[in-house]
Amino acid sequence: MRHSRSAAPGRWLIPLGLLLLVSACGPKPAGADNAADSANREERSRDQPLARAGAGLPGTPMAEREAVLGLLNKRNGLTRELKMKPGEAVRVGNAIVRLRACETTAPWETEPETGAFVQLDVQESRDNKWHRIFSGWLFKERPDRNVVIHPVYDVWVMSCAMSWPETGPDTVRSAERSARSAESTGTADNASSAPNSADNASAPSASASPSKPE
Repeated sequence: MRHSRSAAPGRWLIPLGLLLLVSACGPKPAGADNAADSANREERSRDQPLARAGAGLPGTPMAEREAVLGLLNKRNGLTRELKMKPGEAVRVGNAIVRLRACETTAPWETEPETGAFVQLDVQESRDNKWHRIFSGWLFKERPDRNVVIHPVYDVWVMSCAMSWPETGPDTVRSAERSARSAESTGTADNASSAPNSADNASAPSASASPSKPE
């Protein structure tokens, strides 16, 4: 009897251990994978230009735009103007400037802005290796919005050559709208005055004398 009572707990421990093992190896919560994927996407897109700078927008295609960037070497005080297209990179000394995108606001927007997505790599003397110093949007009108912080090099936006369409499929010029409005108003006035003219023609004149009976 003692042997049977001492063996009973062992028969329960084995299924319990298997249950814990299966639950530990079971599927992860749905939010865990989503959070991990979101973090990976954010890490991959950190050094990428904004999605709105890609294709699908009106105006000059991104590959045909041209920007002028300024590069300053603070040690010797030399400034270079770099004329580049999106996708190009220029090396000056120990610095490499890459232009990923550039854009200006549409002419009908209230606040004009000129921006460029720039990457700056510098070969540092401390280890003779290249380091990514900056990656992001720079703005001509608001240079304080995003600043390149480096003891030797500085980069800023000077211009972005591109154009926007004046009209689209759902827009009309203001002069055309005014002409259409005036034309529709004139047509409505003519239509409303036509019945009055017919009534006036059929009514006898007030100055005409009545005919005498024969």
